[in-house]
Amino acid sequence: VQLQASGGGLVQAGGSLRLSCAASGRTYDMAWFRQAPGRERESVAVISWSGGSTYYADSVKGRFTISRDNAKNTMYLQMNSLKAEDTAVYYCAAHNQRRPVSTMPATYEYWGQGTQVTVSS
Repeated sequence: VQLQASGGGLVQAGGSLRLSCAASGRTYDMAWFRQAPGRERESVAVISWSGGSTYYADSVKGRFTISRDNAKNTMYLQMNSLKAEDTAVYYCAAHNQRRPVSTMPATYEYWGQGTQVTVSS
């Protein structure tokens, strides 16, 4: 399975962006991670295979919304009220089998290529 992330760009603080991650086949739990220069990759949001369960990092709660459309094999991340500290490369990831919900990058088998999000202050 291949993942294709898109939707990144340059936006002013307070603005919004919507990221998409299209999968070439079936996936299970999916997640968004981000990595800023000089920092480790961190979990942003996770969504279960059914879409019924979600997890958010404290730093994005109330501002970001993760969702998925299994009919389209696509996951989304709606990002509102963006801040300069949200600037990073955003990666989508997916499990290839049913697993416990995880925020650890090492547990994900499939990765997208990353899309840059830059928030100007």
